[in-house]
Amino acid sequence: QVQLVESGGGLVQAGGSLRLSCSASGRTTNRYAMGWFRQAPGKEREFVVGISWSAEVTSYTDSVKGRFTISREYAENAVHLQMNSLKPDDTAVYYCAAGLAMSGLQNGAIVLWGQGTQVTVSS
Repeated sequence: QVQLVESGGGLVQAGGSLRLSCSASGRTTNRYAMGWFRQAPGKEREFVVGISWSAEVTSYTDSVKGRFTISREYAENAVHLQMNSLKPDDTAVYYCAAGLAMSGLQNGAIVLWGQGTQVTVSS
């Protein structure tokens, strides 16, 4: 059984950086589109960023463009999210997700979810 495990969350001041990682165990996810979603208190879970299985295509929600960067590490069967210039509005639980294709990922057609990691940005 494949499991996605996130790490790297924490507390950071506004303007700071964090790097989230998502590792898969049990089976490779290298053929899946991978992405990150987040859910802030009282809000619905939202798509943040996705990367195609080939890493040739990425998609970012407007609010994180220019600040967040997603990458894949095939040898580690992992996906990373570098988050810079963090803002209090970025505070949320961040979930790693796998989908069969980028279009499905962005539309919520998720095959696998991680358990989530908390990111808190203080002002």
